[in-house]
Amino acid sequence: MTLEALRCALLGVSAYRNILEEPLMAEVTGLLEAMVRQRGTEAVERYAKIFYRLRQEGYPGLGDWLHDRLRYEEAPYPLALEQGGADPALETAARRDIETFYLLSELDCDKLIDKLKSLLPPDFAPVLANLPRWRAGAPFTFESLSAFYRERGCGLFARYRAFFWENGSLRGVADPDCTAGDELIGYERQRSQVEANTRALLEGNLVNNVLLYGESGSGKSVTVKSLLKVPGFDDLRLIEVQKEALGDLTDLIRLLAGRRHKFILFIDDLAFDQDDRTYGVLKTILEGGLERRPANVAVYATSNRRHLVRQTFSARAGDEVDREETIAEKTSLSDRFGLRIPYLSLDKAGFLDMVEQMAAQYGIDMAAEELRAKAVAFEARHPGRTPRVARQFIASLSM
Repeated sequence: MTLEALRCALLGVSAYRNILEEPLMAEVTGLLEAMVRQRGTEAVERYAKIFYRLRQEGYPGLGDWLHDRLRYEEAPYPLALEQGGADPALETAARRDIETFYLLSELDCDKLIDKLKSLLPPDFAPVLANLPRWRAGAPFTFESLSAFYRERGCGLFARYRAFFWENGSLRGVADPDCTAGDELIGYERQRSQVEANTRALLEGNLVNNVLLYGESGSGKSVTVKSLLKVPGFDDLRLIEVQKEALGDLTDLIRLLAGRRHKFILFIDDLAFDQDDRTYGVLKTILEGGLERRPANVAVYATSNRRHLVRQTFSARAGDEVDREETIAEKTSLSDRFGLRIPYLSLDKAGFLDMVEQMAAQYGIDMAAEELRAKAVAFEARHPGRTPRVARQFIASLSM
């Protein structure tokens, strides 16, 4: 394909129009335009900018850059395949666009520079000889991309499995802090309940929202985050929402409706003060709002408090006429979670068993009697027979 034909093909890209709007692609189309119109100096500048942008974003070649954009930016064709739709006209347009991007990726830099030589005076020879090259080649085809969309979806949810909801937008987490199930010790019954509820969500069944409450450091948050490591949970996506962002939660839920993935909205360390009215937002989302929550979304929260709302003796002894009703209203939020799982502090025997298991896991070579005696002494100075204290004890042995 000639440079003029390739330039015209890019102008006709329709199913992936969003990719043409990227700054890098503006330089690419500008390069082709300048070369076709024989504007040599502009073409050299565009070429240099393309190399700079590729390296700035960490890509060795244009094909590698396009491969990521085609997989991880949302466009009509990927969304249609993710949702199982069929649109012959859209498929034809997408095939044509991807073939154009394929040919663009195969462009050889040496041939481009040879063409530039004919457009510039001899004084440019040293500049052209020293121009850097980017890698030619297209690591994608229409068929491979279509298979990717069907299996993984598209956009951010294909690229990441964990997210933060911040300022009304999603931010992907490339390397989430998730502990694999075989590394977790203790609270097996509680974790199995959470996993069973999540498996039902992935299977498209009706599920409960989940509240994990109890002792600080007992592994409530770890349990939720470890779900991303459970075999067979590939379609699960975890979105952490801060309490301060609960007012925007409805917008997030609308964004997730209709996607092929299943989403857990994770609210960690949840608690409300007496005069905090944001608990009403969560109450409505959990149960009672006019707008139905999508079947692919569930809310999982952790808290050190069973009833989530902090209460004071002065509030209970106040002069409000309907004081009991007010108290009942504020403590009823936890009842909106259909599955409420307690994480209580371990007894002494259970704590010492956990210490022994962790010691074996981390390769601590010490007699059982000595290990237990030291664990008891450590726990006396760090109250709380929880996995957190056990891990802190094991870490102290290597100091």
